[in-house]
Amino acid sequence: MTRGLSLWLDALRVAATLIVVFSHVAYARFTRGDYQFARDLNIGSDAVIVFFVISGLVIAFAAERDKTLGTYTFNRVTRLLSVLLPALVLTFVLDQIGRPMDASAYPDRFYQPLPLWDMLARGLTMSNEWGLFERVRLGTNGPLWSLSYEAAFYVLFGVAVFMSGLRRVVLLAGLAIVFGPRILLLMPAWLMGVAVWHFVKSGGAARMSTGPARLLAWGGPLAYVLCQAMNVPDTLAQLTADAFAPGHYRFILVFSDEFVWNNLIGLFTALHVIGMARLVQGYQGSHPHLRWWAGASFSIYVVHYPVLHLIDAAFPAETLARDALLFFGSVAAGLVFAQIFERPIAGVRAAVRAIAGRAGLSGRPRNQRHPQATLLPEMPAPRR
Repeated sequence: MTRGLSLWLDALRVAATLIVVFSHVAYARFTRGDYQFARDLNIGSDAVIVFFVISGLVIAFAAERDKTLGTYTFNRVTRLLSVLLPALVLTFVLDQIGRPMDASAYPDRFYQPLPLWDMLARGLTMSNEWGLFERVRLGTNGPLWSLSYEAAFYVLFGVAVFMSGLRRVVLLAGLAIVFGPRILLLMPAWLMGVAVWHFVKSGGAARMSTGPARLLAWGGPLAYVLCQAMNVPDTLAQLTADAFAPGHYRFILVFSDEFVWNNLIGLFTALHVIGMARLVQGYQGSHPHLRWWAGASFSIYVVHYPVLHLIDAAFPAETLARDALLFFGSVAAGLVFAQIFERPIAGVRAAVRAIAGRAGLSGRPRNQRHPQATLLPEMPAPRR
């Protein structure tokens, strides 16, 4: 993992996070439809797929460093829950504050009231989108759908990498049933990130000449723009609708309703990252500000939507100033949240190890040094 590739992945994560926030601010119920182009292009959902590819790459890198299933599980669980637990509590609190102010800011499509215990039970298990269970929206925090997908990908990957024989086959088959086909439909994009890591690690990117690397680095984004210009997403959506008729494919597939297009985005992203891995392999810049922003991307993602709803309820007058408040206020809330909950991950892990040690459960997991801490976001991602 070169410094240049690490920094570029950070840049992609920050850009994708801000695109997601903007795409949610662009809802007509928040900003009158003035930024409807972002909704029409569905760029927020597309940015989630970029997260998935980055996540697959990072988790493949991390699994090699972790070396054992126990350490892999410890690192993934602590990373996710140290942010997700306070985010769920904050969502519940903000919803309870905002809804009495203005119930119209909490329409049924975007808000599902749940008691705190239910929100925590479904949210902390990240089972809110798993196929074997009834789907639930965690209050106003719709973007948490992607964590159900991420958690499933981590589990399936961990079983595939750290187990073997009949036990691996049986567990993978059983887990596939639990997670359901919707989640599996988007896993190819995540696995493309895994493939990118193995290609880079094997020296494939380093052996490329500059010309092909530039072609891939520029070709991925250009292919995405060209497909948007040619209405490829709409064409693929229509083909999907025809395939699922007479049922309505959006009700059946929900967040995987564009799985063909999403996996194409995964391919474009993977090719872009391979090209950039070659172009930035010798880069030795530090860019602490970029690292700082990347270190808050997960937090911004998991708290911005309930903050948007609260601002909408507290400031009903639709003005350009409120538009700015919606975007910058939700991002600022995520930055503060990250400072309190996301950045101190090393301390959280030390505390968990200490508690486990006192309880006689386990010793210190091996390989806990994190020279590239910002490469462990296990994000998300967003969509809708």
